[in-house]
Amino acid sequence: MKKESQIVRLTEMQTLADEKGKLTRVTFEQRMRSGDWRQRKREIYDNGNSAVILPYDAERKTVLLTRQLRLPMYLQDGLESSVEACAGKLDGEKAETRIIKEMEEELGYRIERVERLFELYVSPAAIMEKIEFFICAYSPADKVSEGGGLAEEGEDIEVIETTLEQAAAMIAVGEIIDAKTVILVQFLRERIRA
Repeated sequence: MKKESQIVRLTEMQTLADEKGKLTRVTFEQRMRSGDWRQRKREIYDNGNSAVILPYDAERKTVLLTRQLRLPMYLQDGLESSVEACAGKLDGEKAETRIIKEMEEELGYRIERVERLFELYVSPAAIMEKIEFFICAYSPADKVSEGGGLAEEGEDIEVIETTLEQAAAMIAVGEIIDAKTVILVQFLRERIRA
């Protein structure tokens, strides 16, 4: 977080929670477009930056996705699972290195090359997380295990292989509602059409 700015003056930062992520109440002054300074407060959650990947088999026109419990979705909508692209926290590693490891852990596929697309803040009003987006090629020959994630981290991930078009249809009917996955599926479909 920038400390000195022409439009922001931080006045207080109070840690409210600090376990897996950090929740901080930030009191600050913001210079409005009128030139006046206004005091404001926000709670900011920092759970680290991450990476996400959508593997694509061009020959079979398939993608690899995951299905797993996401507690916020369960608490808000009663959904017991979420269909998503493979993703993981960087934990200090380069995004390319981390996402290759995540693919093997979660999907069971070992690949060596990924293509970095862009990085986005998915919810910048309250969450510091920045996500790096990737795609890669894969084939059945790259499969080295059943995947499923790391049991010692409490992961219980189902691997889903489906066509890219079926993934797009899952978005249309509300079966895929994870923003990062929607972005990757739509991006890949547009790229293939071009």
